[in-house]
Amino acid sequence: LLLFCKDPHLPVAVPEVPSSPRHEFPADWSIKTRLLFMSSQPFTWTEHLKAQEEAQGFAQHCRATETNLPQSIQEPKLSTKLRCAFQQSLVYWLHPSLPWLQMFPRIGADRKIIGKASPWSQDEALQQVLMSEWSVSFTSLYNLLRAKLCPYFYVCTYQFTVLFRAAGLAGSDVITAVISPTTRGLREAMRSEGIEFSLPLVEESRTRKQKNSEVNLETEADNSLEESNSTEDREEPGPSDDDDDEASFSWLEEMGVQDKVKKPDALSIKLHKERHEVHVDHKPESLALVKGTNTFTLLNFLINCKSLVAVAGPQAGLPPTLLSPVAFRGGTMHTLKARSINAKARVQLAYKDISSLEIVGPVMPHALHSLTMLLKSAQRGAFSAVLYTHEPTAVFNTNLNNASPALNKESIHEDLPACGLHPKTLDQLSQCPTLGKYSIRFLEMKDYAYTWKS
Repeated sequence: LLLFCKDPHLPVAVPEVPSSPRHEFPADWSIKTRLLFMSSQPFTWTEHLKAQEEAQGFAQHCRATETNLPQSIQEPKLSTKLRCAFQQSLVYWLHPSLPWLQMFPRIGADRKIIGKASPWSQDEALQQVLMSEWSVSFTSLYNLLRAKLCPYFYVCTYQFTVLFRAAGLAGSDVITAVISPTTRGLREAMRSEGIEFSLPLVEESRTRKQKNSEVNLETEADNSLEESNSTEDREEPGPSDDDDDEASFSWLEEMGVQDKVKKPDALSIKLHKERHEVHVDHKPESLALVKGTNTFTLLNFLINCKSLVAVAGPQAGLPPTLLSPVAFRGGTMHTLKARSINAKARVQLAYKDISSLEIVGPVMPHALHSLTMLLKSAQRGAFSAVLYTHEPTAVFNTNLNNASPALNKESIHEDLPACGLHPKTLDQLSQCPTLGKYSIRFLEMKDYAYTWKS
């Protein structure tokens, strides 16, 4: 399927999708920068909302009003309920809010920010005021999360992103925070503050290698069973890393030049031992997981972390961006930008009219799900979407294997309905992530069933 139109931002090709239709697509915890929905049915119902419909949509969002639509709407443009729900699904909250600056994404955003007015960059007093207000907003969000009145939120710095999730989401029975990408310096600073964390992808890789090694050893043992029966032929156990450190320089002593060659100091040896951990710096594999009460320690660490804010460059002195599905102290209400476009699609040798709806902005997981629920009814169970991911956040779809075996879903979810999400969206985000280090790139619905490609 090829799509042509005058807009250069529209994709020219749509990838194939797997053939496994399901009634729900998996939760995608990455932040999308843009969505492009396509359908044979028009999207005119998303255009020119009346002042009353817009106001009603904002009110429904603030009051967390649950909107349930019929399976199919015959005249979407005439459905006030649908149009109000559409406005409701576009709302998100942000801090700090500076109208002349694009506050998301922050990683790799220097080119977009350079040249823009930043009166705080050389004013230390103003920087302190901005950080003080930011700390209040950050703390407010965490308190809402702990009270299960906010389902999740993002902290977007110029170097890494943190996703805080309430207990009960992503298959976890406790509050979790995932940080990506991280560096050895950041991890050492967290350890020094007493923050307990794990590197799930690094540990998973080690476990996999260990299992493969055990399988190989078993195979070798089976192949050389007769030789292994002889104790004389048995190999001595391999030296440990510590033995390597001491023995690797023994040949220098044999040559009598040990005093002339500078041996590595303790720090160099430590770095050598941690080469595997350093190797993942800045990569998705550097994802760090913080759980339970350690997330509160992480909150205080981030508030006081000097490297959280750039000291030079276009983002100097600018606090990280806080993104939330619900209102919080100091948060500013924003809406995703939406516009409908008419285009031509080529199917085999023929052309046909196709309608598209473009959504631009930081599209969070709940917004993606809310929009698909609306489109399911308005487009009569048939539409497709190309999803553009903010790549550093794709790794948030990693299954953290932190669900308790005796996880009591009812007790965990008891207070979550007050978090501001539609029950169906909440149910989707409560499931254990299944996409791994990847995110959904293409989503299609046919006959009310989803297929997708990551």
